Amino acid sequence: MRQIVRPMAALFASILVAASAANAGEKQPVRTVDEIDLQQGFALKGYDPVAYFAEGGPAAGNTAIRYQWRGATWLFSTEDHRKAFMADPARYAPQFGGYCAFAVSRGTTADGDPLQWAVVDDKLYVNTNAFAMQLWDKDRPGNIRAGNSNWPLIPKRPLPEGKQSSPAGNPAPAAASK
Repeated sequence: MRQIVRPMAALFASILVAASAANAGEKQPVRTVDEIDLQQGFALKGYDPVAYFAEGGPAAGNTAIRYQWRGATWLFSTEDHRKAFMADPARYAPQFGGYCAFAVSRGTTADGDPLQWAVVDDKLYVNTNAFAMQLWDKDRPGNIRAGNSNWPLIPKRPLPEGKQSSPAGNPAPAAASK
């Protein structure tokens, strides 16, 4: 058995080295992402960004209470929340454009899930799922530092200011609890 395994392992290793060498000069395509994650047509998938601060958790936005900022449509659960956002959008908008904070800390992006969230030092972070949230939670300060370093390096395309980021009939998200 050993007589077969060793030559097979050597063959496999040489194939990997050859494949790496063949692609060494090629530039890998760079994935450009929207400046703000708009996976369901709205920023933060239609959740109210102010609610995380004012109510201590996510709240579904109302399509009738909206605001256009940085080319994205933001929804709010109350008119007071919309006014607070309008006064200081950068304070309430999620970090890293609403993409997964753990993914950004690793130099890539993944869609953010507004139900996987944390407010740290008065900044909102979202993650893509419970597993990413758990990994991010293991070293929040380190992951935030890494994300802050990586975010400017991720190629982004700004959303046009006049662009409607959601079709008129797009429903608001269902109410959530955490």
